[in-house]
Amino acid sequence: KEISDEELQTVASSIRLENWKLMNDKNISYIPSNDFSLYDSMLDAAVLFGAIPKRFRSAPLSPLERYFALARGHQDEKTDLRALTMTKWFNTNYHFIIPELADDISLSLVGDKPFAEYKEAKEAGIETRPVFIGPFTFLSLAVYTGEKSRDAFASEIGTAWKQILARCAAEGIKEIQIDEPSLVTDLTTEDVNNFTSLYQDILAEKGPVRIHLHTAYGDIRDVWKEVVSLNFDSVGLDFIEGYRNLDLLKEHGFPSNINLTAGVFNGKNIWRANPKTIQGLISQVSSLSGCSAKNGRLTVGIASTLLHIPVSVKIETNIDPALLNRLSFATEKLEELVQAGVQADNFVANGDIKLPSETNTIHFSPSDTTVRVPARNKRKEIQSRRFTFPFLPATTIGSFPQTAEVRENRARFRRGEINQESYEDTIHGMIKELIKFQESIGLDVLVYGEFERNDMVEFFGENLEGFAFTKNGWVQSYGTRCVKPPIIYGDVSRTRPMTVSLASYAQSLTPKPVKGMLTGPVTILNWSFPREDVSPQVSAFQIARAIRDEVLDLEKNGIGIIQIDEAAFKEKLPLRQSEWKSLYLDWAIPAFRITHSSVKPETQIHTHMCYSDFTGIIDAIDDMDADVISFEASRSNLSILDSLADNAFETSVGPGVYDIHSPRIPPTTEIEAAIRIMIDKLEITHSNATELWINPDCGLKTRGNSETRESLINMIEATRKIRSELSCTN
Repeated sequence: KEISDEELQTVASSIRLENWKLMNDKNISYIPSNDFSLYDSMLDAAVLFGAIPKRFRSAPLSPLERYFALARGHQDEKTDLRALTMTKWFNTNYHFIIPELADDISLSLVGDKPFAEYKEAKEAGIETRPVFIGPFTFLSLAVYTGEKSRDAFASEIGTAWKQILARCAAEGIKEIQIDEPSLVTDLTTEDVNNFTSLYQDILAEKGPVRIHLHTAYGDIRDVWKEVVSLNFDSVGLDFIEGYRNLDLLKEHGFPSNINLTAGVFNGKNIWRANPKTIQGLISQVSSLSGCSAKNGRLTVGIASTLLHIPVSVKIETNIDPALLNRLSFATEKLEELVQAGVQADNFVANGDIKLPSETNTIHFSPSDTTVRVPARNKRKEIQSRRFTFPFLPATTIGSFPQTAEVRENRARFRRGEINQESYEDTIHGMIKELIKFQESIGLDVLVYGEFERNDMVEFFGENLEGFAFTKNGWVQSYGTRCVKPPIIYGDVSRTRPMTVSLASYAQSLTPKPVKGMLTGPVTILNWSFPREDVSPQVSAFQIARAIRDEVLDLEKNGIGIIQIDEAAFKEKLPLRQSEWKSLYLDWAIPAFRITHSSVKPETQIHTHMCYSDFTGIIDAIDDMDADVISFEASRSNLSILDSLADNAFETSVGPGVYDIHSPRIPPTTEIEAAIRIMIDKLEITHSNATELWINPDCGLKTRGNSETRESLINMIEATRKIRSELSCTN
């Protein structure tokens, strides 16, 4: 431990108090509490209800150690615990911990966090509205590992919620917010019935506590009538991504006994709002719903949590003032929120400052080839003659640990303390040592570690035109892992090679193939703050052309395997399946194909995707026409294998054999077991054993050197053992 439990809690308390005071000073009407987490709010909910799997309950850990073990795993002389599964939170880059509900778990109110934090704010003189993840969303996102039915858990959580309401009344809590984002997804009749019966039961015993139901990330078309017929005091709707919510108001109106919170500010992007647009939207909502500020039934809100954007523009010093004036981070969103009611004329309109680029970019250009020839099966034959890989070829995803030495070298260069030559000499030394290590343990396809990169998206943004960068614009991705998304403000283009020099240097050190490592256009777009004046397709195709130029330069310089990561491909997929193709896949897949469709048949194109549920888009992923794809699979118990098998997936695959987001070192036997499951489910035999790749489930930059090396050595040992078995079955 770097700090004690007490120090951690003290810092957490100070952050909460700072946030409450900020909102209080900004005159925010409803200040949330229980929205701060040491790791993840869904994990907090699991702990609140006692949803802790037996392997963690029986471990000799303190409550706080157990909490972090659930999220990150735990490994010492006495204990070896694998973490719970982690995946993306709806259509965002935030990751949540999936509750694991086994037969021996009974849900009940066992935690105290929401009430303790309410008291904490109250003692500071601030009245708050505790925020809870709703029971329907909790049960919808949980994974069920036994025979116990969801209905049984629903009954238990309903009882637990009655305990929450009774406790709120006893504590003098006047109102609470229940977040139910799962209501904006595709719901079956059974889902709607489950939601309705669950809340009919809970709301029957709400007592004096006012309950605000909040939704985000979309519209509630499947459950509108049920929501407005239940005994909620107010309902929050998203009018940014939930474009159908306005239509639903037009079709059905809004009940006079429920207040409305209208999410009219974008909580996921960083552009200052246009006051005319906001006021027009508020007027529409008010007219259609009968709710207004005058009758006290309309509250103007932000469409989603502010978790997805940086804290404040005011601490940015390196951005052009003209651009900075157009930005609005979390603190500024609060100011806009207040201005919407009392100071609309003081807005700086998003449209009042011209973008430094044209906005009528043509989607396709004559060079935008999206069909690679020959077909994949023919390319497999050509590539197998070029590379002659062993059974179960082994590689890594790309990045290696960003050690203190790596970060210091980059920082000194940026501060001007060392010149370009000295900076690159240090990186060359790191690459040389890494190549030797990879050769020594027996990896088949090597990487050069990405020691020049701070982040897989930020690096490319810094080397492309059309991007701006914050100095302090950190956004939480999971736990303590934060990212600093670039800002796309103009047309994107490449003016010079970005990775060719280091990739070529690494390849010169070894006869084994070294992968060129690039980030794909969809991921760069999805992990940036995009323009709002052009469609996502326009920006995606511009980025794709830039990456294509880099791919072709790598190929010209002798790089035979090029990985184009699409880690965030699934992220912006619409939450409703009926919209997948027309609103997303019809441009996302061509954007990826633009990047690689011009390469030679013997050049092998890899891609990588992580931490999402890919069920339902497996065919679309195959249609990206890569030669090899690696998936995150280990933390989700290899569940993707069934989807690959069911869809006769043609792309060669590398499902991750161990979880890199946990510091624990996987034993060889564990990796062997994972590989055997893959071989069985994907029907791998002697004849197709080069089409299953062995790799970790993601890049290694967040791990330490020692654990990384030990884990990879175990991975190769397991691979060699199973290779020998496959050879014997010939």
